[in-house]
Amino acid sequence: MIEAPPGLALRPPLYLVDASLYVFRAWHSMPNEFQDQQGWPTNAVHGFARFLLDLLERERPQHIVVAFDEALDSCFRHRLYAAYKANRDPAPEELRRQFAHCKALCMALGLTVLAHHEYEADDLIGSALHASRPGGMRGVIISADKDLSQLLHEHDEQWDYARNQRWGMAGVKARHGVQAHQIADYLALCGDAVDNIPGVTGVGAKSAAVLLAHFGSMDTLYERLDEVPFLRLRGAAQMAVRLREQREHALLWRQLTTIALDAPLDGAGFGRSSADPQMLQGLCDALRFGPLTRRRLFTAGGLSDSSSIANEFA
Repeated sequence: MIEAPPGLALRPPLYLVDASLYVFRAWHSMPNEFQDQQGWPTNAVHGFARFLLDLLERERPQHIVVAFDEALDSCFRHRLYAAYKANRDPAPEELRRQFAHCKALCMALGLTVLAHHEYEADDLIGSALHASRPGGMRGVIISADKDLSQLLHEHDEQWDYARNQRWGMAGVKARHGVQAHQIADYLALCGDAVDNIPGVTGVGAKSAAVLLAHFGSMDTLYERLDEVPFLRLRGAAQMAVRLREQREHALLWRQLTTIALDAPLDGAGFGRSSADPQMLQGLCDALRFGPLTRRRLFTAGGLSDSSSIANEFA
């Protein structure tokens, strides 16, 4: 396990959860044997609830944001590049319903939920972290997504919860070959197949890392493009030609790979609020949670009648 940066305990943590990652993971890994009262599958909700409860019980966060993707086909990036994420199949209705249940579950527990039809979860996480910095908080980004590493500052960390690996700003290079602040440029140059971003033709991950190690940024690379043919890089001369030809594309790719820090947060506070016992009980009924899960949910929400609720439906 990669060690977290030193001195983290000096700043209060803001936990930022990339919820969609864990909903999708549960959708693909949990057996399809759970159903709600209407007969719709709830395997993703059950898996997400287990992850969320484990996190809340383990960390007992006082400040937490749970960000969901609602901009599946309406994100501002689609207006910039119509093929953005076009390689992904639309989420089936069975999964969309479960996303709504997962959001409701977080709200019932008093957690701050962020979702927006024009901004992705990454942008909401970045904007929340950016907004929290004047208050002296440090970010704990719970996601394995390499895109989010660009947000890391000195006291922040990223946590791949499933693998229990944590790393800070200094650990990004060991994982991806570039510095945290270079991630957006790196993905713009070599592309990101996950999001259907092509990158510059002929520039792979290793070449992009070498270019950024030498020039520091994509802007400096283009200012000193005449130096590229003389680098000790295989095919450097042809790479310089393609970089020059595809400059406008590279700049567009960087717009797509850069996480927004100004997404609307609708005045959301990041501290935990009181759980809603009626909403929580209604969800437990509708989703047909078992007594153990009910008890854990009510306890996580700080509700004293969790045992009576669990016994009532045992």
